[in-house]
Amino acid sequence: MKTTALVHRQQFYSTARARFFALTLLISCAVGTIYAQNEPILVPDVVDYSKLLPILPDAPQGWTADKPDGSTEDVGGFRITNVHRDYHKGEGDKAPSAAISILDSVANPDYVTATTAAWNNNSETSEGYSKSVTIDGNPGFEAFENESKHATLWVMVANRYFLQIELQNQDPKELQEWVKRVDLKKLADIK
Repeated sequence: MKTTALVHRQQFYSTARARFFALTLLISCAVGTIYAQNEPILVPDVVDYSKLLPILPDAPQGWTADKPDGSTEDVGGFRITNVHRDYHKGEGDKAPSAAISILDSVANPDYVTATTAAWNNNSETSEGYSKSVTIDGNPGFEAFENESKHATLWVMVANRYFLQIELQNQDPKELQEWVKRVDLKKLADIK
């Protein structure tokens, strides 16, 4: 039973990390295009990942958390920083789980603008919903898939940090509880 739960959890978090990696890759491609078109550009430097790790909260009561991980890497002439932590409650395929990721996107303000503008599209179908939200004055976007019970919340903090919270096998209302565990004001102050 533990093996099946572990495989399911690894698949969920592999998907979460793949999505976050895709976001990172999009930012790197867009910044590379900016460099090619407008040389030289002074791009603000991202923070070191070690400054963001303390923002990832401990596990709530009754949950366990994996060790947080992160990196600051050079990609095509600029740096990308991201951090990530996984959370679990119980064992088995239907056990609730969560993942929190933060990406420093200061290197590409155009990408930030385009992404947050796309968050203005709202929809609701029998398969789920997506809607724009505001969390403590920060723009965000929430999505939920009914069949898979997969909920995601993205929040843009201080026009540079993409905070992503993904939940599996939980009510989407729990996204609000998870985002409260992240100190958004402290995150906004990190430079």
